[in-house]
Amino acid sequence: MEHPEPDARSLEHSLGEYVRAVAAVVGVPDESTTVEISDTATAYLGLPQRWFDRPDHDVMLVWSERRGWSLAVETDPAEDPVVIAHQGGDDLVPAPRAVAQFVADTAAGRHTGQAHPGPVAASTRRTLAERLSPYAATHSDPPVPKWS
Repeated sequence: MEHPEPDARSLEHSLGEYVRAVAAVVGVPDESTTVEISDTATAYLGLPQRWFDRPDHDVMLVWSERRGWSLAVETDPAEDPVVIAHQGGDDLVPAPRAVAQFVADTAAGRHTGQAHPGPVAASTRRTLAERLSPYAATHSDPPVPKWS
């Protein structure tokens, strides 16, 4: 029996809980996060830190169902952000602690991710919903060291 595609509302809820779990480990308040389900599911976390070579610009952690997590520096609103690193790997929904470690390592100059995004993930919304299902309920990970 084939399972139906998840509805946008339940997918948004699960993604929102996952993003809140990542935000908690990274040290970002809920009000600095957004989730959107449209043609592509995306998420945004505004980080409180500044990037050392762009001290006047905000740093953000962004997620896409096609590319996974990326760390970027915001620029002028009319311009695309400057991507610092992509987390990479095969898992579009890595554990929140792994995302936090990616952020901390990148900020410390240990670029453990990829300079360029990997190929577009071959994932269906159903697969994504299954990967996010553990986060539909409250989820937390122990904190990792914060970056300064």
